[in-house]
Amino acid sequence: MVHRGVVTLDHIGKQYRQGRTMVTALRDLCLHVGPGEFCALMGPSGCGKSTVLNLIAGLDCPTEGTLELDGRLTADFSDQEWTRLRRECIGLVFQAFHLLPGLSAAENVALPLFLSGRGGRAADQRAAECLGAVGMRGRERHRPGELSGGEQQRVAIARALVHQPKLLLADEPTGNLDSKQGAEIIALLRSLPQRFGATVIMATHSREAAQQADTLHRLLDGCLEPQAEHPTL
Repeated sequence: MVHRGVVTLDHIGKQYRQGRTMVTALRDLCLHVGPGEFCALMGPSGCGKSTVLNLIAGLDCPTEGTLELDGRLTADFSDQEWTRLRRECIGLVFQAFHLLPGLSAAENVALPLFLSGRGGRAADQRAAECLGAVGMRGRERHRPGELSGGEQQRVAIARALVHQPKLLLADEPTGNLDSKQGAEIIALLRSLPQRFGATVIMATHSREAAQQADTLHRLLDGCLEPQAEHPTL
């Protein structure tokens, strides 16, 4: 289980095969993110940011190196254990909101609880709490098509928080939003470590978004720059 949200990547490499060619997505990447930290990975499209998040979430496996969550090596985790971790300990937020159009905001948020067998009134109450926490109180019955892009992303963040994860991974969470909505979403993510004790790792190409993090790591061509920045200090 992930109780503190500590992430350590030690000399991680990732290669993909495209036809007869091997493509290197990450090379010798070392990264440590402490509990309750808001960490930003910044770089252009194709630099490997999403690959890092996919590895941390167990959606992909490294070719080289080791990945630890709260000090536990993940190399021997089964698919079933990774699924359980994502349902119980890891929250995911994407550039595309991935809300089900036929469900209300509250139903979208409660869906992970229902999929884990935790439905009923308790799930409804928890969904309402999370929507309130992201500034969407009073919009519980609205469907995605009745919400702005920023509001849909708030619902997506509420859904990622509904199972009280200690680790939240956000992949270009402002990519489909205008500057005002994007700034509001980053402020919301910035508040999560203090409000919920969650560790947040965000991939972004936006300098403005990355500057709000506790630590900023630059990624280029699959490699991290050796020195992290601390923009909020």
